[in-house]
Amino acid sequence: MTEMPAELGTADIMRVMELLPHRYPFLMVDKIVQIDRDESCIGIKNVTINEPHFTGHFPAAPVFPGVLLIEGMAQTAGAICCAHKLKGDAKPSKVFFMTIDKAKFRKPVLPGDVVEYHMRKTSNRRFMWWFKGEAKVNGVLVAEAEIGAMLVTE
Repeated sequence: MTEMPAELGTADIMRVMELLPHRYPFLMVDKIVQIDRDESCIGIKNVTINEPHFTGHFPAAPVFPGVLLIEGMAQTAGAICCAHKLKGDAKPSKVFFMTIDKAKFRKPVLPGDVVEYHMRKTSNRRFMWWFKGEAKVNGVLVAEAEIGAMLVTE
């Protein structure tokens, strides 16, 4: 079996917003780099103190919520799935986060950090995709999870 060559691409914030229905304050990815079809990519999230969850999580010592790291992984993976399917016949109208397994949080993420969501496809069937994700800050693993997503066409 011959391995397909990488088709590295990028998606700036405008392209990400074309691919995903999420908007502020729930859009958890600012751009996507090193996109290799629906096989892998790296999503980027710039964490700023201006984000609304820091008023309550936690005011004296702000920490980016772990659940939002997982959501960022799911959004990153969902965006490349949508981009991949847009090249085919069926145009996706929505992408839904379906499963989460083996989630682990290793280190806190703080305002000023740049999170990289490293997503790698593990399998897919028709409109379902499964990915292994790692969130890193300065090359250090801060969270990881296995996630599943489903594309819906109308």
